Amino acid sequence: DLRGHGLSDKPRDAYADSRLWADDINAVVKTLRLDHPILCSWSYGLVPLDYIRHYGDEDIGGLHLVSALTKLGSADAMSVLTPETLTATPGLFATEAEESVRNLRDFIRMLFARQPSVEDSYLMLGYNVFVPPYVRQALLSRVIDNDDLLPKIRKPVLITHGADDAVVKPSVVDRHKAHMAHAQIHIMADTGHAPFWDDPVAFNRRLRAFAESL
Repeated sequence: DLRGHGLSDKPRDAYADSRLWADDINAVVKTLRLDHPILCSWSYGLVPLDYIRHYGDEDIGGLHLVSALTKLGSADAMSVLTPETLTATPGLFATEAEESVRNLRDFIRMLFARQPSVEDSYLMLGYNVFVPPYVRQALLSRVIDNDDLLPKIRKPVLITHGADDAVVKPSVVDRHKAHMAHAQIHIMADTGHAPFWDDPVAFNRRLRAFAESL
């Protein structure tokens, strides 16, 4: 689990430092003795880029960005978020329990082109509630721009995005492609911000092909 999520520790003030995120990934790679893993990041695309910034891409096999943001904390960064996302974001920081749950529930619905079952929806709500509001706010309060880093990535890159993403505009793909000319692009029709959920067969098929090509 990412720091602040799941069973990982949830410190109050340990999210702004890019090096901390990089060290987290490096610890997993080294401890598990992973052989050139693919770093795959959904939505919050900053973390694998934190790793690459501090450790380079020599020890990874490739990078997979899924509906991903690669910078935060500026008007340019926010311009790739949909108006609905910008409206909903402040509500994710609510500390009153009932309000927090209600806002999270509404935001989770925005992630999908095909709504999950009631059982899956409550499961998702549960593990999102487990992330404290101060962690959500800290993650989205980072000020970081990776436009300088993206052109330096030499390992293979796959960019996957849902054509009907209601959270991050699909136009972000063009921005990323401009910085990483060698990146492979997979725009998935009839899928939203979580294309791996809306169409897992197509998502897994393309990711497998990417992995086997390395």
